[in-house]
Amino acid sequence: MADRALIGVYSDPDVLLHAADGARQKGWKRLDALTPYPIHGLEKALGIGKSWVPWVTLGMGLTGAILGFSLQYWVHVVEWPMNIGGKPFNAWPAFFPIMFECGVLIGGISTFIAMWAACKLPTTKPVVHDERFTDNKFGLVIPLDGVNAADVENYLKTHGAEEVKHV
Repeated sequence: MADRALIGVYSDPDVLLHAADGARQKGWKRLDALTPYPIHGLEKALGIGKSWVPWVTLGMGLTGAILGFSLQYWVHVVEWPMNIGGKPFNAWPAFFPIMFECGVLIGGISTFIAMWAACKLPTTKPVVHDERFTDNKFGLVIPLDGVNAADVENYLKTHGAEEVKHV
């Protein structure tokens, strides 16, 4: 978030949604919203793109599965081959449970680490702009990076903001 911003306080999530969409169409960047619960379509209205975290999960999950298979292949075929019930050393269908578990383990741990990185956690200075945003109010944050503050304040007031706060 920018050093300086204006926050419009709303009571109705639909009004916030329309105000956010209009602000994005005006070309204002790095918009954010503070809401007590998720609002369908708000990411699109704010211009927020898709997250890169699922790609980390997919990549690391497949890597874990490959590592699980490789470990079993190495143990059962190369390092310590044993004749178990007349099965071939490379009995790959029997390797699937361990492959799956390794994929889930590595994918889950990687997702946890990626989420912390994406959310820039841990933070030493958590910011609470207004406690009402955790209860019954909605906030639209417009950073003042190269934007006239008077224009933004006028926009927020004309698009249903009950209150405009400077942060």
